[in-house]
Amino acid sequence: MTRTIKNNKLILIISFLFVLVSCDSKRIFDEYTTISSNKWKANDPISFHFEVSDTLAKRNLFINIRNNNNYSFSNLFLITKMSFPDGQKMIDTLEYDMADNTGKFLGQGFSEIKENKLFYKENITFPTLGEYAFEVRHAMRKNGDVNGVHALEGITDVGFRIEKIE
Repeated sequence: MTRTIKNNKLILIISFLFVLVSCDSKRIFDEYTTISSNKWKANDPISFHFEVSDTLAKRNLFINIRNNNNYSFSNLFLITKMSFPDGQKMIDTLEYDMADNTGKFLGQGFSEIKENKLFYKENITFPTLGEYAFEVRHAMRKNGDVNGVHALEGITDVGFRIEKIE
């Protein structure tokens, strides 16, 4: 009898994990890079490479940022570069809020780590089949400083995600 209960528990746990993993039906690409020592160097861009095999479907693109309590800013400036298979490049400068007016970090998470899913491009189609590259680097500086922040503390992971639009 106990063996049957243990087997049923195991089946239930495996089923739950399968459902949990398969619930992300929108995901096309989702990858993270961990920042060593939680200090993102300004001259150290993070790159992601992905294949596009559908030029008709619309997609949403996100930059995912995980930060901890060592992050000392209320916003985040990023410079992105999307490289197309035909050699074209698209460069953007973006600003995102990372904390509300009271200084409380935005994002999801119960612990010190907060995860922010930041819109990069909404409702787009990729014009060309092939391999794309996406590169992101921070462009933070302290108020009044001409030089940027060399090592941005408190960023633990940077990710890039592409989702289907249903």
